[in-house]
Amino acid sequence: MKNILITGCSTGIGFETARVLKEAGYKVYATARKKEDVKRLRAFGFICYKLDVTKQKNITKVLDKILEEDKKLDALFNNAGFGQPGAVEDITVETLRQQFETNLFGMHELTIQTMKIFRKQGYGKLIQHSSILGIIALKFRGAYNSSKYAIEGLYDTLRQELIGSNISLSLINTGPVTSKFRQNSLIKFTENVDIENSFFKTTYKEEVKKRLESTDDSKTPFNLPATSVANVVLEIMNSKKPKPRYYVTKATYILGFAKRVLSTRLLDKLLNRI
Repeated sequence: MKNILITGCSTGIGFETARVLKEAGYKVYATARKKEDVKRLRAFGFICYKLDVTKQKNITKVLDKILEEDKKLDALFNNAGFGQPGAVEDITVETLRQQFETNLFGMHELTIQTMKIFRKQGYGKLIQHSSILGIIALKFRGAYNSSKYAIEGLYDTLRQELIGSNISLSLINTGPVTSKFRQNSLIKFTENVDIENSFFKTTYKEEVKKRLESTDDSKTPFNLPATSVANVVLEIMNSKKPKPRYYVTKATYILGFAKRVLSTRLLDKLLNRI
């Protein structure tokens, strides 16, 4: 039986991907950062470990447990991450560092430790969760935009370095998908942005907070359920030769096309309306 390690399985995309792959017959190692989420996932019947991707020793421990049980790891889906809202001028270096610790550095640490396993066994599938915001940038999302742009650069490079091996690397550029992403972002926004003393105080209160507080995904253009990403991961797992990149949602296709054909100024005008 082929197996896969998935990070960030507490809710949304991670949870749905774990469920879809388990139902398809794959052995899923679902992970979450909090003990209560691990307990809940185990109650659903998942093999689940507590994993904080910002902790190097924690990553090593989880991988060792998988190898003890299966002697191999067929695939990794790097899904864990969060969004830090706020204008660039309101994001401190420490806040930006926190964004990168999870979205990039944690992902990278898990990737390079997994690569040692893949190189030794001679095969494997790396699946990295990027975003439409790794292709285009939207205002008040600078920290998140930059973390996803960094993922694109780092793993576009790694993919070239894997040519000739039996290790594949696929990036998934996801657009608006139903999850708790906005709710979690609202917590980070409140914690790390000095709203009252910002130049954008009014915009934050009238637009940004209103968007983050919204729980009605039907109002988001082109929004898809979390299973839309899960089905792409399943496609990759079933494929002998996965594609290097997968777009999810029409928004990703539309904005990805706009990035290729519009001038920078025209693209900025378009994106500034979103």
